[in-house]
Amino acid sequence: MSVLEITDLRVSYGTAVAVDGLSVTVARGEIVALVGESGSGKSTVALAALGLLPRSAHVDGTITVAGKNVREATGEELRQLRGRDAGMVFQEPMTALNPLHTIEFQVAEAIRNHDPEPRRHKHYRDRCVQLLERVGVPDASKRLKQYPHQLSGGLRQRALIAIAIAAGPGLILADEPTTSLDVTVQQQILDLLRDIRDTEGTGTLLITHNLGVVADIADRVLVLRNGKVVEEADTDALFANPRHAYTRQLLAAVPRLGDTPHDEEPERDRTVLALRDITVEYHGRKVVDGVSLSVGPGEFVGLVGESGSGKTTLAQCALGLVTPRGGTVDVFGGKLTHKARRRLGVVFQDPASSLDPTKTVEQTIAEPMVIHTRTSRAERRRRVRELMDAVELPQALLDRRGHELSGGQRQRVGLARAVVLGPDLLIADEPTSALDVSVQAAVLDVLERLHQEFGFGCLFISHDLAVVDRVCSRVAVLRGGQLVEQGPCATVLHTPEHPYTRALLLASPVPDPAAQRDRRRLATA
Repeated sequence: MSVLEITDLRVSYGTAVAVDGLSVTVARGEIVALVGESGSGKSTVALAALGLLPRSAHVDGTITVAGKNVREATGEELRQLRGRDAGMVFQEPMTALNPLHTIEFQVAEAIRNHDPEPRRHKHYRDRCVQLLERVGVPDASKRLKQYPHQLSGGLRQRALIAIAIAAGPGLILADEPTTSLDVTVQQQILDLLRDIRDTEGTGTLLITHNLGVVADIADRVLVLRNGKVVEEADTDALFANPRHAYTRQLLAAVPRLGDTPHDEEPERDRTVLALRDITVEYHGRKVVDGVSLSVGPGEFVGLVGESGSGKTTLAQCALGLVTPRGGTVDVFGGKLTHKARRRLGVVFQDPASSLDPTKTVEQTIAEPMVIHTRTSRAERRRRVRELMDAVELPQALLDRRGHELSGGQRQRVGLARAVVLGPDLLIADEPTSALDVSVQAAVLDVLERLHQEFGFGCLFISHDLAVVDRVCSRVAVLRGGQLVEQGPCATVLHTPEHPYTRALLLASPVPDPAAQRDRRRLATA
């Protein structure tokens, strides 16, 4: 029995076609993955399935959820369908959850909306606790009064899933449910979706750009390109023998551990960044505990670990944004003075929020020059255009603003801004975490070319161990604010000594269903 049937779906906005003739079915207990680049139409399909597309969208085709025709449903029928028949896990939990309401209010609202009769507050409270426990939220009763900003990314994602399953729907639409999550939390979310499928027979339409996730959990895969399905197959068959050139291109773009040979690193007698015995406390709790780490001139050092392990806090110490309670921070052999700041570039984790929405691309890239140099406007314009070419952005984007760019374009603007002064040290905090595989590969290529041109050292923070293996020569592993292992990537990421590092490696999904099944067995053994 199908819980979702879409036939010949076409969605357009004026002359722009977002989805072109797509057909897909999802049966009870089945997980079907939609994959493709940003802009391929994946999220449009999920929104169309729930009748959530804007009025400006022109929709053709048939959409049936739990036997109900979505396109012919009334407003009240759609409200009942959303939540009762199909639950939605939106891409970004921080924006999907209401910052003004507690977790209890938002989960209870999903229950009340489909409760045939009003009940006492205790009933809803108890049900909220049950749902949060069901999705693996620790100390569920204590979380009820918390707000979204007080939860980690993984807990927010679990709260969203609790809302999605609150009314017991037969279908879950999961739009990038693991994007930007570290590998261990990602594994927990995938295990949760798998458990919901196995115990309740829920069908899932999984939208993701992570082909490792697809290999781990999907039964079937549809590959979208420019709104069209270019290939559809069972997961094992698609990975073993991709037929379409675009599918092969996507698979080739996925970084894999061991693909990059590592030369033996020479001993360095100088550093561009030296963190010595750094300790940081928030409200009496140590978030970084005695960490020492260095980056040499021209050296890429990876920093990996779970969310909350202290990675970004260490980066903020290096940038002078956080003052450690103990230890010393040396940048270019001394303190971080105003003069030294011009030799330091930063690529932030979320390009959408780190770009000033009031500034054009040209103004954004030129801003460090305005602050730190006395160059003329003509010199700044020339430099900005040079960097636009270097990061492979068309000059036509110079007058656009951040919201008018794709995720990959925004990240390239962030790279150009970070290197506009020719830095000696680059701090890159999750620079590719939210990008699809082909855009990620292109951004990493740009980063490596910029490194060849400028020769900067880089502290590269990421939860993707294969990406770290590709671009870094050394890696440091953080857990609970403590450094548990560090050394050459060829050693740490291939023959790790610490159990936690081995657990991280096992939790990193690979784009190979057979290998992924073996890894899952090892991880649960």
